[in-house]
Amino acid sequence: MRYGIFTGGGDVPGLNSTIKAAVYRADDEGHEVIGLRRGWAGLLHLNPADPQTREKLVVPLNRANARTIDRSGGTILHTSRTNPGRVSPHGLPAFLRDTYAQPGPDGHFDCTPHVLKVIEHLGLDGLIAIGGDDTLSYAVRLHREGVPIVCVPKTMDNDVHGTDYCIGFSTAVTRSVEFIHSLRTVAGSHERIAVIELFGRYSGETSLISAYLGSADRAVISEVDFDVDKLVDFLVSDRKSNPSGYAIVTISEGAKPIGGEMHLSGVADAYGHMKLGGVGLYLSGEIEKRSGVSTLYQQVAYLMRSGEPDALDRMVATTYGYLATELLLKKQSGRMVALRDGKYTTVSANVIAEGRKRVDVNELYDIENYRPKVAHLLGKPMFLY
Repeated sequence: MRYGIFTGGGDVPGLNSTIKAAVYRADDEGHEVIGLRRGWAGLLHLNPADPQTREKLVVPLNRANARTIDRSGGTILHTSRTNPGRVSPHGLPAFLRDTYAQPGPDGHFDCTPHVLKVIEHLGLDGLIAIGGDDTLSYAVRLHREGVPIVCVPKTMDNDVHGTDYCIGFSTAVTRSVEFIHSLRTVAGSHERIAVIELFGRYSGETSLISAYLGSADRAVISEVDFDVDKLVDFLVSDRKSNPSGYAIVTISEGAKPIGGEMHLSGVADAYGHMKLGGVGLYLSGEIEKRSGVSTLYQQVAYLMRSGEPDALDRMVATTYGYLATELLLKKQSGRMVALRDGKYTTVSANVIAEGRKRVDVNELYDIENYRPKVAHLLGKPMFLY
C-alpha cells in the first residue's frame, strides 16, 4: 500500500514527530509513505503531465530520512493555507486555466476533480491529513468523495471540535508562561502594566491557561467581550497593590471590547479568515489614555509555535502518528484521532464541522473579574478543557 501524508495551516511543534511515527508504523507492515509538500497546495499544483512538479511536491519518506526529523519543530513537508475547493483566480495554477475557465458564483474555483485525479495519479491508497479545522474540513470533503483519509488535529489554539487536545497546544502554553515570567523583569523595572497578546481567534484557551499557570493578574479571552473602563480600573488597582509596582494581563488576539470588533487586517485567506492581531496594542493605548500609566505591549505571536515541542506535545504527536497509520492499515477511514477524557480514541471526521471548541466559561472563567476560575477541580482533565 502507498499512503500520502501532509501538513496544512499554521505550523506547530510536534508535526515532524507525527510524520516520523506514521512512517515508522507503515514501514513495520511493509507499506510505503510519501510526503506531499505544502499541504493541500501540493495536490493542487501537481501536474500529472509535468514530472518536474512531482519532483518538487512529492517526497518519498522512509526510516532513513525520517529518523531525525522529530528533533526539530516546524514541518519538513512545509505548509500552506490552501483550500482546493475554493481557489481564487490568482491562486489557480496556470496549467488548470483551460480546465477551470469559469469560476463559481462566489468568484472561486472548485478544483476537487483535479485533486482526485492527482491522488489517483500518485497511486495513493490513503491519506493522513494533519491540520486544524480549516485543513481538516477539506479532508472531510475528500472523504465524502470516496478518498480513504484519516485526520490528525493540530493547532496551538486547541480548538478543533471533537478532541480535547490538539498538537501544539502544550508547547504554546509553555512558551507563553515563559514569556509572562520573563516580561515581569521589564514591567517591574519600569513599573508598567504589561499587555501580552497571544494567539487565539475564536478560543481563548491559550490566554486562559497561560494566565492561570503564569499567575497573570487578568486574562481576556475571545469568548467574552471586555469592558475597557472596568478592565483598566482592575489593572491600575493590581499595579498599585503589587509591591513591585506592575501588573500583567494576557489577551487573546480574537478578543474584542463590548460593542467593538475583532482587530482584522489584510485579505481573507482561502477559508475566509483575515489576519488577526493588534487588540493588545489597542488595549495598551486605552490603558495609557484612561489612567496615565505607561504600558508594555508584547505580541508573542509566532514565538508561541517556534522551536522544538515540549514533552507532552512529543508524546501526543507521536501517538497520533501511530494511530493514524493504524487506522489506514485497518481500512478505517473518515476518522480523526483524538484525546477524550485523557484517553486516546478516534471519532468520525464529520464532527470537525459540527462546531468550534471553545472555553467553558461557566466552569473556567470569572466573567466579572476577567480571571481564570476553576469551579470544580476534582474530575477535571489535566488541561482543564
